[in-house]
Amino acid sequence: MSRHVVIVGAGPAGLAAAAAALRAGARVTLLDASDRPGGQYHRMLPAEYEAENNGRLHHGWDDFDRLREHVLTHPRAEWWPDSSVWSLERADDGTSTPRVHVLRGPADGTGRERHVLMPDALVLATGAHDRVLPFPGWQLPGVFTAGAAQALAKGERVVVGDQVVVAGSGPFLLPVAASLLEAGSDVREVLEANPAATVLRGWSTRPWELASQTGKAAELAEYTGLLARHRVPYRLGRTVVEARGDGRVEEVVTARLTADWTPVPGTERTVAVDAVCVTHAFSPQLELPVAAGCELRDGFVHVDEAQRTTAPGVYAAGEITGIAGAPASRAEGLLAGWTAAGGDPSDRAVRSVVRRRDQGRAFAARLAAAHPVGTGWPDWLRPDTLICRCEETDYRTLRAAAEDPATGAPRAVRLGTRAGLGPCQARICGPAVADLCGRSPDRAVPGLASASHHRRPVAQPIRLGELAAPPAGPPEKEGEQHP
Repeated sequence: MSRHVVIVGAGPAGLAAAAAALRAGARVTLLDASDRPGGQYHRMLPAEYEAENNGRLHHGWDDFDRLREHVLTHPRAEWWPDSSVWSLERADDGTSTPRVHVLRGPADGTGRERHVLMPDALVLATGAHDRVLPFPGWQLPGVFTAGAAQALAKGERVVVGDQVVVAGSGPFLLPVAASLLEAGSDVREVLEANPAATVLRGWSTRPWELASQTGKAAELAEYTGLLARHRVPYRLGRTVVEARGDGRVEEVVTARLTADWTPVPGTERTVAVDAVCVTHAFSPQLELPVAAGCELRDGFVHVDEAQRTTAPGVYAAGEITGIAGAPASRAEGLLAGWTAAGGDPSDRAVRSVVRRRDQGRAFAARLAAAHPVGTGWPDWLRPDTLICRCEETDYRTLRAAAEDPATGAPRAVRLGTRAGLGPCQARICGPAVADLCGRSPDRAVPGLASASHHRRPVAQPIRLGELAAPPAGPPEKEGEQHP
């Protein structure tokens, strides 16, 4: 009997994992919270007004379209759109693959059904979201994460503003600016926080390794050409340090930064905008890997050469193992799906996949070196700057709690200030809170930067009525009963 592989996430990594598992003979269930596969990279317009030629909007569209069609029409594949995994239940003895608790139906719908899957292997490809560092005024309407702005532009053809500044760090700034321009926004400027010396040093080290990244070079040329045609300046060593406005953002203050992101006094400049899009690297979505018992290293899921995690029966692929872009995610997904289905990772057929995966890991290291998050960013904060927007915890309150010997323990800091305990459950503020609390010269806060803010028994919101309702459908395996 073929193995049953459940794959969470239908972006580049998840879709590739499904294709590889099917090729290895497995039965596949592919889940995603969206109603269509593709993830952020291949986010499509709604079917009601889909583009006539998606290839003009997406890199590698033809390959993606063939892969999507192959997986979704395969007789051994089940596609579960609008499906959220709200919990993973580990076995008491810790020796078997976790049970997967799923809600099927639109997130804002009232008729969602609860299901429990008991797979032979589980592939996690949940991706990452924007990391945003706090700055004065970042809570104003009109301040968007770059990913959210791109999702609206690519998936709905909705622009977040007419006059927009895109700021932060990393190559992702370029496709975001391109999406906004194509949707009709006037992008005033694109700001890379790292100075030219840092970026060049990171990208120029061992330049021969870039020979395997010709596709990315072509994308870079396309984006820079688009910015040049629209006369959008790309400035290095400068970022947004404040947003101002009455009821919504009306202007931003930008400043030149040193190599560690400390603002240089006297270099401030004000730019009139009605929207600003910011991203300072990415945070992997680790709730499910942590729930499964996967070991983390340097903030990402640790995997072996076959994409196995330290949790039994659990594999990981894509940006939860390291930020390296869609091609690397696809290679990791292929390897994870193949081995999860029982395929031999040393098989000659997967050698080229392993090579592409290793090239992707090298690219991830280069990306991190060229676009690091500087340690001096707290210098643009003021005492009343909100750090946790959900609970309105400001910088003054957070620092006082972290430096107080009586309340400096991680749990005490969170309970005393409510930082990270609001609706987003530290998904937005968690890394900043951990970073700021660890900076006390007298008292560091060990453990706050660990997996603690990802450890949630309930990974996604679930209504009490949905929780109380029995799971839909019969148990997957004869003789087993769902809880």
